[in-house]
Amino acid sequence: MNQDLTEGKPLRSLFLFTLPIIGGNLFQLCYTLADTLIVGQTIGEDSLAAVGSTSVFIYFILIFIQGMTNGFSIVLAQLAGERNEDGMRKSIAASMVISLAFTAIVTIITLVLTPQIVRVMKTPLEISHDAAVYLAVIMAGTGATVLYNLASNILRALGDSRIPLVTLVFSSLLNVILDIVFIVPLGMGVGGAALATVISQLLSGILCLAIGMAKYAPMRLSQASFRSYGPVMGRNLRLGMVMGFQMSIMCIGQLVMQASVNGLGTVAIAGYTAATKADQLSILVNNAFIASIAAYVAQNFGAKRIDRIAEGTKAALVITESSAFLMIAIMLIVQPYLADIFVSDPSPEIGRYIHGFFAITLPFYPVLALLSIFRTTVQSMGNSRAPFAACIAELGARCAASMLLGALLGYPGIILSSPFAWICADSIVIPAYVKMMRKHREELTQAS
Repeated sequence: MNQDLTEGKPLRSLFLFTLPIIGGNLFQLCYTLADTLIVGQTIGEDSLAAVGSTSVFIYFILIFIQGMTNGFSIVLAQLAGERNEDGMRKSIAASMVISLAFTAIVTIITLVLTPQIVRVMKTPLEISHDAAVYLAVIMAGTGATVLYNLASNILRALGDSRIPLVTLVFSSLLNVILDIVFIVPLGMGVGGAALATVISQLLSGILCLAIGMAKYAPMRLSQASFRSYGPVMGRNLRLGMVMGFQMSIMCIGQLVMQASVNGLGTVAIAGYTAATKADQLSILVNNAFIASIAAYVAQNFGAKRIDRIAEGTKAALVITESSAFLMIAIMLIVQPYLADIFVSDPSPEIGRYIHGFFAITLPFYPVLALLSIFRTTVQSMGNSRAPFAACIAELGARCAASMLLGALLGYPGIILSSPFAWICADSIVIPAYVKMMRKHREELTQAS
């Protein structure tokens, strides 16, 4: 393996392992930011709103894919911690079979239901056509998203966070070039922006898989890898589907928020879109820590190193909380310029919607960091019940607060629903972590 996370100082191991993931996630952010920036600056405010009006539904599918493949990677990392190479191959084979079936089902359903999805999202009539075009092209490329996330999570489970970074650097630069070519000289509009994203992510996934197969023996499968893999298939299905479902449940609340914002009109959608696109910087940094702590905990859980899990969790908290305060500072600096960055001739109302979003969200970044670490640690130790309960609580809190506070306070009430949901979820996963660690320490003491 490129990095054995069961050895070395936890803080140093996590920090070095996380850095390439952060770099990769920042380049992945270029996919959506390039679409948003180029669309807003070259086509206009309505086109920006069209892209933004369906962005949460697209994120809903993406977050399920990320959760599902993260679940696969936890099973693989546990097997890597056990040094079970045959089991690792069977786990990868099972992951590929599940991913192919998922891609076929989701692609067909979303393409058939695209007009209905646009209507359900309360998209204004004047931007509904562009919104449907953008959504259809992105959903037709679901396989590209699955391929990249599967390949990159396999590599991270094996201890390699560098190859996903290298492939994303190339494909992100390609995405920017294709955005400009498809939109400006070819005049393909929002459909061109979506097509550029799909092509770039497809190439990223192919490169990631090809380099990984050349470098790591467990990724080189044979026919035997697809035989007698029923038990590991069951583990992948249970953890992958549960984690995908958990993450998508969280996103359902964001869908409710987006629908509430869509009801406020095109200007509100444009301001909310610009704010949430910038907010993705902190989300992707957070996701990098989630990916690294998942691989770290799963490998050490497979190796029965409970002591290192506790040390690693403390180290991850130090890193993530420091990062949260850094993100707050960055957002405070860039926030006044976001309207001009995303829209060529922004109206003053857009700036007010952006400011309102960050004024409410920024103080709660440290709360979200706590949720990310403790939920991931509990999941990576094989407990899916507590994170699922936390997701249900988060969904209920976000939906109820979005509708009730939105009705009472308008736009500020809608935005406030997210911090309220994070607090509710924290109240479940933090006690679950404390209870699990106490239980495993007692079991190890009795065994010794």
